[in-house]
Amino acid sequence: MKLLLVDGHYYVYRSFFAIPNLSNSRGEPTNAIFGFTKTLRLMVKHLQPELGAVVWDEGVPQRRVELQPAYKETRKEMPKPMIPQLEFIQKLVPLLGFRNISLPNTEADDLLGCYAIAACKRRGMEVVLATNDKDLYQLVGPCVKIYTTAKADLASPKDAFALLGEDQVTAKWDVSPKLIGDVLALTGDSVDNIPGIGLGRKTAAALIREFGGLGPLLASIDKVKSVRTREKLTSARDQILQNRTMVDLDCHLELPVAIDDLRVEPDYPGLIAALEKCEFKSLLQEVRAEAEQMVASEQSEFGLQV
Repeated sequence: MKLLLVDGHYYVYRSFFAIPNLSNSRGEPTNAIFGFTKTLRLMVKHLQPELGAVVWDEGVPQRRVELQPAYKETRKEMPKPMIPQLEFIQKLVPLLGFRNISLPNTEADDLLGCYAIAACKRRGMEVVLATNDKDLYQLVGPCVKIYTTAKADLASPKDAFALLGEDQVTAKWDVSPKLIGDVLALTGDSVDNIPGIGLGRKTAAALIREFGGLGPLLASIDKVKSVRTREKLTSARDQILQNRTMVDLDCHLELPVAIDDLRVEPDYPGLIAALEKCEFKSLLQEVRAEAEQMVASEQSEFGLQV
């Protein structure tokens, strides 16, 4: 069984900025809707998952705000043309066959982590995370991979997508997945407004590799060769430990929807009706043809005349 977990807000934003100036005849913006729909359907084509969910941010956990009050404060407000599209997309997701999942005051990466770990505990379950969230790379292991279409991650220019496993993530980060949180504790994360200590990612990764982890590094600062780096580690020790707590995933939340209830089942009549409102001609042709093929397949299965 394969479970596909999609970082909803990431793909909505990505679609919005990748496809500018698309709207229907009523002047309603549809660029994010089009991009998100095409992307999710492409994932299904690539991966053929039996189970799937789109996971959404719904606020920020109190523990992170208490640790660092400025957490995510630098994030820009959602562009106004995106707001109605986000609402439409969230209604579209079940028609595409996926469940929407979110919890109040919970970030998507924490929920994605909860589902990935829970699924991994079930023998034979394969988990694919469609995300660009740095924190989630920590979860990559024998049964968890990252889905990407970024050119830098593709083994060949001819490849349409890649699944990043332990070897690929280790090559990308210069440390194993389980040590990525240690690297982020040193570098911080400007996207989430988590302050760094003045070390770049390559330098941080080299230190973590050399000492075998953040704990051994902080216990042996005097053995760090660079005087300037020793000074940074010593003066920012509390900040580093706080950062490490910030990037830890909360993977002990109760799952709001059972994994067994995540079977991918598109609602073709509802999907076609929704896409007609957006006036996506080529996409509608694809979906209608797929729906007809599905009906024909079902009729053939039950011995009915097509």
